[in-house]
Amino acid sequence: MSANETAIAGVFPQPTEEQWLKLVDKALKGGSFDSLVSKTYDGVAIAPLYARAKAEGPRALRRTPGRWSILGRVDLADADAASKLAIEDLEGGADGLHIVFAGSQGAYGAGLTSDSDETIAHLVEGIRLDYGIPVLVEASPRAPNATAAIMRYVDSHHIEPSITRISLGLDPLGLQALHGFAPAPWAQASKTFAETAKSVAKAGFANGAAVADARVIHAAGGSETQELAFALSAAVAYLRALTDNGLDVETARTLIALRFAADADEFMGVAKFRAARRLWARVEEACGLAPKPALIFAETAWRTMSRRDPWNNILRGTLATFSAAIGGADTITVLPFTQALGAPDAFAHRIARDTQLVLQDESHIDVVDDPTSGAGGFEALTSELCERAWAAFQEIEAEGGLPASLEKGSLQGRVAAMAGERAKKVARAREKVIGANEFPDIHEKLLDVLAPFDAARQTADAPAGAVKTAALAVRRLSEPFERLRDASDAYAQKAGARPKVFLANLGSVAAFTARANFAKNFFEAGGIEAVFGPETNETAEMVAAFKASGAKLACLCSSDKIYADAAEPAALALKGAGAKVYSAGRPGDLEQKLRDAGVTGFIFVGCDMYDVLQKALEEAK
Repeated sequence: MSANETAIAGVFPQPTEEQWLKLVDKALKGGSFDSLVSKTYDGVAIAPLYARAKAEGPRALRRTPGRWSILGRVDLADADAASKLAIEDLEGGADGLHIVFAGSQGAYGAGLTSDSDETIAHLVEGIRLDYGIPVLVEASPRAPNATAAIMRYVDSHHIEPSITRISLGLDPLGLQALHGFAPAPWAQASKTFAETAKSVAKAGFANGAAVADARVIHAAGGSETQELAFALSAAVAYLRALTDNGLDVETARTLIALRFAADADEFMGVAKFRAARRLWARVEEACGLAPKPALIFAETAWRTMSRRDPWNNILRGTLATFSAAIGGADTITVLPFTQALGAPDAFAHRIARDTQLVLQDESHIDVVDDPTSGAGGFEALTSELCERAWAAFQEIEAEGGLPASLEKGSLQGRVAAMAGERAKKVARAREKVIGANEFPDIHEKLLDVLAPFDAARQTADAPAGAVKTAALAVRRLSEPFERLRDASDAYAQKAGARPKVFLANLGSVAAFTARANFAKNFFEAGGIEAVFGPETNETAEMVAAFKASGAKLACLCSSDKIYADAAEPAALALKGAGAKVYSAGRPGDLEQKLRDAGVTGFIFVGCDMYDVLQKALEEAK
C-alpha cells in the first residue's frame, strides 16, 4: 500500500516535488539551491531531498541475518586483569570479544604485550569457545605466536574448531600500511601468508582467517572511497595469494573478511557498509562465483575520539554504531569513551556495550535487514560510493595491486593529501569536533583510566631485512586543539591561573551576546579562558574591568552597527591599557581602521581557528 492509498493521505494530501521546490525557493529568498547541497571529501553530492528509488539495489544482508554481534575489547597488558574484564563484558551482555595486541591496527595506546601460550590460555580460560562465542583476534608484528597459541589452546581443550567463531585476523598488508614495513617482499610474504591461512583453514577455523582491514585508512584521514578501495584491494591480494598457493577460489573467499571504521557521519557511514557488500559481490562475480554475503567487522572510529570532554565520545560512538548496524555490519566493537586517555576501566566498558544493547534491545534496529533499501538518498549514495570506490580500486590495480602501490608510496600519498584537506577543515572548524574545536569545557576534570595512554603500544620495530615503505600517519582529529589545551594546562599549573581573554562587550546585551558567546567558544578551544566584560558604554569602565581581569588579551564583541562607531575608540583604549586586541566578526570595510587602532586579529566563522589560537595562546601567557 502506498502513502496515497491510506485514509490519512486523504486528509493530508501528499505534496509534490515542485511544490516543495517553490517553498524552498521562497525560503532561500533568491539564494542558490546549490547552497543546500553538501559535498563529501570525495566530491559526492548530498542533496537535501531525494525521490524514492526507482529500483532497489542489491540488499546489504549480514552473513547471518538478524542481530549483529556485540564485542568487548580486550586490550589490557596484564592478562589476569584483561581476563576479568572480558568475563565482565560477556556477563554484562556482550556476545563476544575483540582481542587486541600491542602493535595491531586497533592498539590505540593499549594492547596485550604478551602472546605466549600461557597468556592466551589465561585470557580465554572459562570462555565457552565451543558455544560459538565470536572472538576476533587482531594480528600484530609484536604477537607472532598468537595464531599458533590460540590454535593449540583449542586443540588441547578438544574443541572442534569448525563450531567456533574465532577470527584469527591475518592482515599483512594492513599492518604494512600502518607500520611502514613488510617482513619480506610480497612475492615471498604472500606465500607465508597463504601457508598460515591454509593451516588455519585446514584446522577448521573459517571465520575470517584473513581480514582486509581499512581502519588504517580512516584513522590516517582517508575518505570513504579510499577505505573501500583499500579493503577491496587487500581482499583481492589475499584471494590471489591463497589461490596461487593451492586453494580453490571458493574456499579462499570463505576465509576473507572485511573490517571498517564507523564514524558519526550517518549518511556516508550507512552507505559505506552497504557499498562494501556490493563491491565484494562484484569481485566474486568476476571470479565466476555466485555472491554470498561478506563477513564484515566494524569498529567505532579512532580518529573521532577526543581526550577532551570525552563524554562526547559516547554520542559519536552511538551514531557510529547506528550507522554500522543499519549498514549491515556482522560484528561491532565500540571503543570505550575514555580510550584516548588510556586503558578504559569497567565503567567505560559498560557504557560501550550498553550503547549497543540499547540499540538492539530497546530500539530494535536489528529487526529489519537492510532497512534503507529503496530509500532514494541511501541508494543514491551507495551507488555513488560503489562507482567511485571501484575506480579507485582499479587505479590501485593499475599500479600493480596493493602491495606494489604501498611499495611505491602512491596510495599513502593520496591518503595524505585527503588528510591534509580534512586537517584544514578541522583547523577552521568546518569539520566540528565537539569538545575540541566546538563547545569546549575548559574546566573539565580528567577521568580515571586503568593505565595511561602508551603511544609505544601502537608501534612495531621492523625486523632485519624488512622491506621499508611509507607508513600512514594515524591521528585523531582533535589532536591539534588538544596540544593547545595541554599547553594551557601546563601554564596554569605553573602560574596558578589559565591564560585569559577579556571580552570587551560593546552596547546592549542583545547586541553583543552572539559574538561574545562565539568568542568564548573560540578562545577556550585553545585553552584561553574567557572573562566577560560588563555591559557598559563607558570606555573608562571597560578599561578598568580589563585591568581587573588579569587578562593580556581583549576581544571586541558587538554588532556591525555598533562597531562602526564604538570599535575604534574601544580598541585604542584597550591597546593603551596594554591589551593585545582582537575583534569578533568579519571586519569588512572597517578592517584597516581597526588595525590602525590596534586590533591585531579577527575571529570569525571559517577563519583559521588553530592558527589564530596558536598565536593568541603565546600572547596570553
